[in-house]
Parts: sequence; structure tokens; C-alpha cells
Amino acid sequence: MAMDLSVAIFDVEITVLDYESTGALAGYANEPWQIGLVSLKGGKIDADSMFESLLRVDAHRPFNPHAPGRHGLLRDKIATAPSPQKLWPEIKHRLTDQPLCAHNIATEKKFTRAAAPMHRFGPWLDTLKIARKAWPGCPSYALGDLVTQLGLTQEIDALCLGRGVHDALYDAVASAKVLEHLLEQPGWGTVTLADLVLSH
Repeated sequence: MAMDLSVAIFDVEITVLDYESTGALAGYANEPWQIGLVSLKGGKIDADSMFESLLRVDAHRPFNPHAPGRHGLLRDKIATAPSPQKLWPEIKHRLTDQPLCAHNIATEKKFTRAAAPMHRFGPWLDTLKIARKAWPGCPSYALGDLVTQLGLTQEIDALCLGRGVHDALYDAVASAKVLEHLLEQPGWGTVTLADLVLSH
């Protein structure tokens, strides 16, 4: 059943997600090795909703040397982590029953669809494209740069102690914080789900 896009953004729960991945190499497709989720409820981050998990990648599978993140320190744990399909029952309701949001959504769309190809997902909100519309002229819209420019880093760090950019939970919270900050700005109080979905 299609979601009603006319609903006010403050009346809907949004799942914000991020994956970290191996990167592609000759003979090896790009695979996720970490997922992070957080919910935006009433336009605010729900800290109790934060969820993260490593995702299994074969111990012998090489990672692209340019792939960011802490995977080099976690390869043993990644090799024994649950597969996306095994983790699916635990996170299914958050990915199929709510709007989804990520920063530059192509990767999140691809990996989410691959984990459960028979399910329908979305609508999707893209904080990269939303930010370009809301704050034109920023020197950079890379997530780490954007939260620094918006003065959000300290709040994100407080929610994700010991984490940083290119950690899946940190990046999910950072993307959620960008959306939360946008909704606090003058003129955004009556925004609907359709306004943000169609803005990209």
C-alpha cells in the first residue's frame, strides 16, 4: 500500500540509514560490511532508536584499499557477523514500514534492495539533495563537511561517542541531524513528506 505523501513530516517516523562497504574490485562486487540506523520522530532524533551491526563479508575477500572506515581493524568480527539476510527479521519493520532517508541514497537503495529483493521500500529522502536545495552555495556537501559547516559536529559526537565519519551509525546520525536541523529553520514547519521526497 502506497504511503500518504501529504502527511506532515512531524507526523511520520523516518528511518535514517547508512552502510559502509568493501568497495568494488576486479572480480568482486561491492558489499556492505556495516549498517547503522536511527529514527527521526516528530522531526527529532530518537537516541533510543540507534542500531548498528557489522555485516558478514568472507574473510578472504579483499577490500578496495580506498574504501573508508575501520574495516581493517574489524576483519575477524566482520567474517563472523550476520549476513544482511540473517539480520533482516530484526530490522525489517524499520525498513519496510517507514520512509527511508540517507545521504546520497544510491548505495543505501542498492544494498537494502539486495538484502530483500521481494520487498518494496521508500519513499526515500536524500539529505544530499535536500541540503543542496536548502543551503545553496556550500563549499562541500560531503556529509562530514556539511555537518561541520552547519555546526552540528558536537551534537553528533555526543550521540556517537568514540565514532567518526565513515562509521555507519555515525553517518546515519549525521544525516538525521542534517534533516533535524533543516526542520528547525524558519519556514519549514509545515513541510510534508512529499515536499522532501519530491525535492530531489
